[in-house]
Amino acid sequence: MPYNGCLHMSFSELGLAPEIVRAVAERGYDTPTPIQRQAIPAVLSGGDLLAGAQTGTGKTAGFTLPILQLLSTRPSRHPGPRAPIRALILTPTRELAAQVEDSVRAYGRHLPLRSMTVFGGVGMNPQVEQLKTRIDILVATPGRLLDHVQQRTVELGHVEILVLDEADRMLDMGFIRDIRRVLALLPKQRQNLLFSATFSDDIRKLADGLLDRPAMVEVAPRNATADRVEQQVYRVERASKRHLLAHLVRSQDWHQVLVFVRTKHGANRLAEQLSKSGLPALALHGDKSQSARTRALASFKDGSLRILVATDIAARGIDISELPHVVNFDLPNVAEDYVHRIGRTGRAGSSGAAVSLVSAEEQPLLAAIEKLIRRPLPIQVHPEFEADDAPEAAAPPARTQRAAPVPGKRVPATRARAPQGRDGGGRPAAARPEPSARADGPRRADRGDRRRRPA
Repeated sequence: MPYNGCLHMSFSELGLAPEIVRAVAERGYDTPTPIQRQAIPAVLSGGDLLAGAQTGTGKTAGFTLPILQLLSTRPSRHPGPRAPIRALILTPTRELAAQVEDSVRAYGRHLPLRSMTVFGGVGMNPQVEQLKTRIDILVATPGRLLDHVQQRTVELGHVEILVLDEADRMLDMGFIRDIRRVLALLPKQRQNLLFSATFSDDIRKLADGLLDRPAMVEVAPRNATADRVEQQVYRVERASKRHLLAHLVRSQDWHQVLVFVRTKHGANRLAEQLSKSGLPALALHGDKSQSARTRALASFKDGSLRILVATDIAARGIDISELPHVVNFDLPNVAEDYVHRIGRTGRAGSSGAAVSLVSAEEQPLLAAIEKLIRRPLPIQVHPEFEADDAPEAAAPPARTQRAAPVPGKRVPATRARAPQGRDGGGRPAAARPEPSARADGPRRADRGDRRRRPA
């Protein structure tokens, strides 16, 4: 059943407690976003919710605020210092888990509720010790949560509210078995909230089995890209991509650029090459230690780092309200990931730009993206970097803009390996995430963490 929220509300009119409204105001917000206007009353009603929203729409507050309200206004069924967990929020990555729990702490700062986060890549013992205290809201990645379940350090039998955040990404990363195992540990009587940026058939199937007559909220068309993001495609030889990227950063004076690549090795190589050319850059991916990832994100957010080169999985926790530029150095194998990537810019009413560097072998990937978003992307050509062997159909005259020549000698073309081919396992690269994806939660990676570092 669709849920229609009022279009003109302040946070104080959404039924939230004064303590929560005060915390929201202290964060600098006074007007709810569309997803918040619709989701908050729906969650406060006590029913299940299926919500679709692009990244950057304020969906985290859309569920954290009403959860804080519900838990603070009804007494725990098991009061005491070792009271069981009352709300469980599952996320696909460590960065997103940390981001969500930060929001819980910020918005609940005037309430007597306690929260924590558990994820892989760090030692178990500090988490075990904290779980011995009363925790009302637990934010977790599925794999590390199941590790705690196996060690009997967490109790999920009294959870009142379950949230699956970025459920589409969790399915893409292969978490469905872990999610089902977690669901089997929860009480049957509970409130379920499912948030997803895209609605695939798999998401619909998961929702049908999980949700009971849910309210439905969708604040943007399915698989739509952000309205405030200016999108451009540059046709370029594979070997010239790095030189074109460096030229764009310098000539257009970009100071904060998030660059997406397909592999961890590619991220390391590009960051090193850019840094050597005088453009400070760091790589962000699942093989980096948690402390290194935290430092890279912090320096990028505060503006001291100019370029952050990231894989799709590692970038899920990046939340910057006014990130101006996103670059697809490699097009994603899965077209829906393009929507996720460019959703990192154009947030909170700000404008942004998304630039894709497309070589000849990536034309099928570009066609899949344009089919998904149901419109062609404008193509620009730099004469110094143009791909000689690009198919004629790749750049229709009606949407091709020729940019000004770039001074300097042209970089010679070399034969490039097709990045969208098969990976080392003999399966299509799109069929499974890079190994680092599983470092953010699934059990095999978390066991690997313990082998490398004692808990």
